[in-house]
Amino acid sequence: MKSKKTALLFIFITILVDVIGIGIIIPIIPDFIMLLTGEGTHMAVIYGMWLTTAFAGMQFFFSPVLGEISDQYGRKPILLLSLLGLSIDYLIHAWAPTIAWLFIGRFLAGITGASFTVASAYIADISSAEEKAKNFGLIGAAFGLGFIIGPGIGGYFGDMDIRLPFYIAAGLTFANFLFGWLMVPESLKEENRRSINVLKMIPGMSLIALRNYKGVLLLISAFFLANLAGQVLPTVWSYFTIERFDWSPKQIGLSLVAVGLLVAFVQGFLVGRAIEWFGKQKVVTFGFLLWTFGMFLFSQASEPWMLYAFLIPYALGGVAGPTVQGIISNQVSQKEQGNLQGSITGLVSVTAILGQLVFAPVFYFYVRPEATIYFPGASFALAAVLLLAAFILAKTAMNRISLD
Repeated sequence: MKSKKTALLFIFITILVDVIGIGIIIPIIPDFIMLLTGEGTHMAVIYGMWLTTAFAGMQFFFSPVLGEISDQYGRKPILLLSLLGLSIDYLIHAWAPTIAWLFIGRFLAGITGASFTVASAYIADISSAEEKAKNFGLIGAAFGLGFIIGPGIGGYFGDMDIRLPFYIAAGLTFANFLFGWLMVPESLKEENRRSINVLKMIPGMSLIALRNYKGVLLLISAFFLANLAGQVLPTVWSYFTIERFDWSPKQIGLSLVAVGLLVAFVQGFLVGRAIEWFGKQKVVTFGFLLWTFGMFLFSQASEPWMLYAFLIPYALGGVAGPTVQGIISNQVSQKEQGNLQGSITGLVSVTAILGQLVFAPVFYFYVRPEATIYFPGASFALAAVLLLAAFILAKTAMNRISLD
């Protein structure tokens, strides 16, 4: 029991540190790009878009590779290599003399950040069927906390020195590498290991094999759409609040702290209890409905207090995500968990790319000077439609499979 708690703590910190690294960049990347390129904010946005695409693209390509390798050699060595590589990557960011270095760093960050795959597989290894949804909720909690701590570190220390937050991120990641190396056991038992299948290293290939599992592809599709909808926040939240309420960076930061705190509470504390109280089917059903409702309300917010109020149904709806992921995991054999989680993490990486390409143009289209309809919340309305579609897919899938 103690070793399991230590392992879960390590996985939680691993994901937390990864997300802190992402969050650190949010408040400082515009100034950092301008410093390296000498360009203004209009070009910095374009560079930022491509940097995000580079990061998410590498995650998509390398998630199934790391997941497949971990199914043969175990989770721990892959996680440790990823953490060590990520700490080196942050140092590259800190030392970057040109924008080209920043792109190299983002490529490497995407590769090493694919440790989400192996971390998810580790959780699947050490969790019972009943514990999976609750333990997968730790991932959401780590994301929530990471997006509180990361922007805080980036904004506060970036004011002192634009490069200092990267040194801090490197130190945190290396400290977690040492903790995992010295304290955390391997999770994958010898009898559950299998040889590497090169075809399964191809992004998306593992999903073809999953067609044999009744209902899983529908659930994965629902999970994909839900994650795509969720990308609307990192893509347009800052722009929306500036356009709609003329918020300052400090006000935007405070709102992101509120988002992070609510997400951490719901996914870290509420998921397991909600399943105990209501069962998986009701948690997914009401979770998606609250999620959709909250997202639509964002699109209609006309006062700042409304945005904070609408965060409540949006965050409560987040119980659906880890519950769906737990149901998917329970439909797949123990020997396939690394491959499964690699596919899921790869799909999430795709949503990070698509989110930029979908929600940013929609926001632009409805706020540009020549727009016939002024609707800055259009991206949130579109995201609500995607969540509704995800709900329908999940509901259909749950009617076809056993949730025990």
